[in-house]
Amino acid sequence: MRTAYTSDQIRAAEAALTATLPEGTLMQRAAAGLAARCAAMLGRVYGSRVALLVGSGDNGGDALYAGARLAARGARVHAVLAGSRVHEAGLAALRGAGGRVVDLRGGASSGTGDDAVPGTGDDASGAAAGGPEAVREVVAAADLVLDGLVGIGGAGALREPYATLAAITAESAGDVVAVDVPSGVDASSGHVDGRAVRADVTVTFGAFKTGLLVDPGAGHAGRVELVDIGLGPYLPDPDATALTDGDVALRLPRPGASSDKYRRGVVGVAAGSRRYTGAAVLAVGGAIRAGAGMVRYAGAAEPVAQVRARWPEAVITELASANGDDAADPGEEIEDVGRVQAWVLGPGLGTGPEAHAVARAVLAGDVPVLVDADGLTLIARDRSLLRRRTGAPVLITPHAGELSRLLETPRERIEARRLEHARRAAAELGVTVLLKGSTTLVAEEGRPVRVNPTGSPWLATGGTGDVLAGLAGALLAAGLDCYDAASCAAYLHGIAGRHGPVAAGDVARALPEVMRSVINRPRQRR
Repeated sequence: MRTAYTSDQIRAAEAALTATLPEGTLMQRAAAGLAARCAAMLGRVYGSRVALLVGSGDNGGDALYAGARLAARGARVHAVLAGSRVHEAGLAALRGAGGRVVDLRGGASSGTGDDAVPGTGDDASGAAAGGPEAVREVVAAADLVLDGLVGIGGAGALREPYATLAAITAESAGDVVAVDVPSGVDASSGHVDGRAVRADVTVTFGAFKTGLLVDPGAGHAGRVELVDIGLGPYLPDPDATALTDGDVALRLPRPGASSDKYRRGVVGVAAGSRRYTGAAVLAVGGAIRAGAGMVRYAGAAEPVAQVRARWPEAVITELASANGDDAADPGEEIEDVGRVQAWVLGPGLGTGPEAHAVARAVLAGDVPVLVDADGLTLIARDRSLLRRRTGAPVLITPHAGELSRLLETPRERIEARRLEHARRAAAELGVTVLLKGSTTLVAEEGRPVRVNPTGSPWLATGGTGDVLAGLAGALLAAGLDCYDAASCAAYLHGIAGRHGPVAAGDVARALPEVMRSVINRPRQRR
């Protein structure tokens, strides 16, 4: 399992480790790993051109020491000094190895200086005067640009000259490597406020930072590579985690010799309507393809006909109340569906009185319920649907728009701070939250947020969420708790939609093979 931490957690671990080591050891470990990753990217180090963007803190020191190592191997290294301070020992090492300097400081404080302040140079030591145009020339000529402006302590929008330097990196034809975290990305949350460096690779030290796994920060980080500097024994419980194939394989239910369809898990699906018959077909298909022992479908006449035609395996109950029969009692009808171990409620259900009655009846039960799509709209309008639950777990699977209605918060704010709002929803609503989107998150109060690593933009098409709901519902019925069912479902769903273009039905059809491959994948020896 990949574990990730906040900047405060990392700093505390670094302080504890540093107290046991000679001064400067930790920075040298980081710089050595960083230089090795850069050398691998360059291929041929001798004669290559490297630009260092150097800020005031230890992040800038890491960049300078790594640059010195590359210069000693024959790279032509230019360091752009942008902060109010510079790591003097790192700068001396770079100069001693033949590196050159473009100094933007001119007495300006990092984050408040004028980006047009002329540089000052020391020709005898390989320094060069220059302003932003000199930086552009250095960056344009570079095969690799190393972003060492702001580290894990940075918060809020980049100020000048850092913001301009972040923009200049976007013009580079060479690879951009971020030191520990891309400048402008909040290491703890992934929040980006204004300009930020968009890296091809982020070389992070000691442990993964939560903000490198969660969008929008993850989108700026590129490929994340970890350099071990010895923090392991000093790290606390993680802030966030991401499952691997092995983690999912350990959690997926497998039938035993005494298994029957009831022990495999019976999932009820209350979905679809006259208008949205396909949602019922896809949710039922997701559950069947995920290996549910039995799927019991309950709905109105039109989706019943479609489900019966497409999935003869499903046990079907037509709900008179969903057809508008006022004399029918939705509670009794749901009870008549038969015993289930979990419900999937909401995809394409509609939001009228009939749908509300079905939702109330399903949520009145004592088995886990997954609520999606129209079910979320019904809850947003009537919170009593959740309040009536008597301890039975609920998993909700909103996208940002649906969560915005549940939390009465603008969608754009949720997109910008996905981690914060997934946690808030879990706490305020007392549920497990699977927040769908560019980074799918699973949040449950008191547990680390799980970040799904398998998402694919090909899944951004109609109906794939219905398949995900059926898949997660099948895992709930098989006995997984909401936290594991949501995490494993998101993981498998992401793999099933990885090779596009795909339609929702393609994702459902891919599930059995995806699950087989994850379960049967040989485990690597450590």
